[in-house]
Amino acid sequence: MNEKLALSDEILLSIGKPERYVGGEVNSVIKNLSYVKIRFAFCFPDVYEIGMSHLGIQILYGMFNEYEDVWCERVYSPWDDLDKIMREKNIPLFALESQDPVKNFDFLGFTLQYEMCYTNILQVLDLSGIALYSKDREENDPIVIGGGPCTYNPEPIADFFDIFYIGEGETRYRDLFDLYEKCKEEGVSRKEFLKKVSQIPGMYVPSLYEISYNEDGTVSEIKPLDGAPAVIEKELCTDLSNAYYPMKPVMPFIKVTQDRAVIEVMRGCIRGCRFCQAGQLYRPLRERDVEKLKEYAMTLIKNTGYEEISLSSLSTSDYSKLNELLEFLIDYCNEHKVNISLPSLRIDAFSLDVMSKVQDVKKSSLTFAPEAGTQRMRNVINKGLTEEDILKGSHEAFVGGWNKVKLYFMLGLPGETTEDIEGIGDIANKIAVEYFETVPKENRNGRTIEITASTSFFVPKPFTPFQWASMNTKEEFLEKANITRKGIMSQLNQKHIKYNWHEADASMLEGILARGDRKLSTVIYNVYKRGCIFDAWSEFFKNNIWMEELEKAGLDPMFYVKRERTKDEILPWDMISCGVSKEFLWREWERSQQGIVSPNCRQACMGCGGANYGVGICFQPKTGV
Repeated sequence: MNEKLALSDEILLSIGKPERYVGGEVNSVIKNLSYVKIRFAFCFPDVYEIGMSHLGIQILYGMFNEYEDVWCERVYSPWDDLDKIMREKNIPLFALESQDPVKNFDFLGFTLQYEMCYTNILQVLDLSGIALYSKDREENDPIVIGGGPCTYNPEPIADFFDIFYIGEGETRYRDLFDLYEKCKEEGVSRKEFLKKVSQIPGMYVPSLYEISYNEDGTVSEIKPLDGAPAVIEKELCTDLSNAYYPMKPVMPFIKVTQDRAVIEVMRGCIRGCRFCQAGQLYRPLRERDVEKLKEYAMTLIKNTGYEEISLSSLSTSDYSKLNELLEFLIDYCNEHKVNISLPSLRIDAFSLDVMSKVQDVKKSSLTFAPEAGTQRMRNVINKGLTEEDILKGSHEAFVGGWNKVKLYFMLGLPGETTEDIEGIGDIANKIAVEYFETVPKENRNGRTIEITASTSFFVPKPFTPFQWASMNTKEEFLEKANITRKGIMSQLNQKHIKYNWHEADASMLEGILARGDRKLSTVIYNVYKRGCIFDAWSEFFKNNIWMEELEKAGLDPMFYVKRERTKDEILPWDMISCGVSKEFLWREWERSQQGIVSPNCRQACMGCGGANYGVGICFQPKTGV
């Protein structure tokens, strides 16, 4: 345990889960400061249990700490009980490993995974004693840098950051650190350092871009200054098998959201779902070598003592060596009494056979993600899943002994009709019928089918074919949820179907922030000053304050949400490239409106632009449609 705690015993005993703040976990890194040139505080702007579950931070934390001259430490958002005490007693926010104030570090890095965490960024800056706006920071303040999926439209928070790292972190951080050390030795000013940073591939320095607007509120020009590039191309790890991977992840003191060892089998996805941002951002698909993954699994089990190991990817079923990997894991994990978790599987005969092998005793819930209630709508979103697939998969599952099914859908998809919404109840009912027809009463052992249908509300995201689409209003979302509920209640087997839906207010705000521009920074600043933090948590979310501040700023929520964008409109994120061309995304937007299905990347190449990276699925033989 760290003896130099920033919080007194009295404070620790007065708050919930003090283990969040004491540091000293197994595999956390302590360094001798006399050998360190750069101190990096890495923040997940949410509570400890969420942040400790994030693989990306574990990767970069381990990679940074392998550099002799860098010490990377962790920071999380203090929960509201400690937040209040720190403000009352003027206790500065500190890093877990050293318990030193974050303000004393060279860099403060944020991973930006979800738009609803934006006010927590300001909480961390404020508690650290760092100016919220980048323009107000002094020479010795930490350089504030953001990475992760939200950096593909960072404009609503651009005024709070010095740098955004666009793409995967394994490639350019060493270049950034070397430049920082050189500039520090030469006494280069903060402003000049940031100008030099803009010349490193993948680095977006927002202060070097001037944004102009038309009278109707749309962007008229994005003007780079002082030699900054017109477009920042994302960074991609081209050799995933030989990239750094953490073999000694930090072990939390308390139970966290993902409390297991994780091996990332691949990055990217072949499927091309038109609503899915991750499927575009992480193209092209790249796989890790199966022998490396076997080695990782053995080492992680040995180094962590976890009783469960999970395979991580966007679509694990599509990993080409999955069968070989699982055969090894089943033998090894059985010997060491470790469970295997397999998220992101497509429900087909192969996947069910796989799950049968790893869930011999306990049959957990099966998860289907049809996303839409009718085949017409699934074609619009390019889901690549038919009703026949769903029912056949259900049949195989019921034969295999499963009786619990979770179904995930979206409401508010472009072109959606009442028939598409009512189809959600129809599919749930057909699955129930399939169960009763498949499993005779005498074989049910007192069990019956349990179906949970959940709907989220569709939010258009940048760098997807739906980035131009109109989004539903709160009232439209709630009406569609009501239609879904009534549709389920009218089904013959409705007593076997439970229905859940997401909050419409939060989805609306997510939509505003996802496609927003720099004018929103004032709103984010003002709602934070009025006490908004942890907006991703329903018990803290104050929608009325957000709507009031939007109105005060003269910004219409419907401008960001309801308005369909035109082909020639300059989008707020057009200075960034995710490697997928705007022309490809527009073609897919047009195909969606015609209900045309596009083949996946193993079947045929659709010319998205991913091949420009020279690696992965783009250079493998195609099977044909």
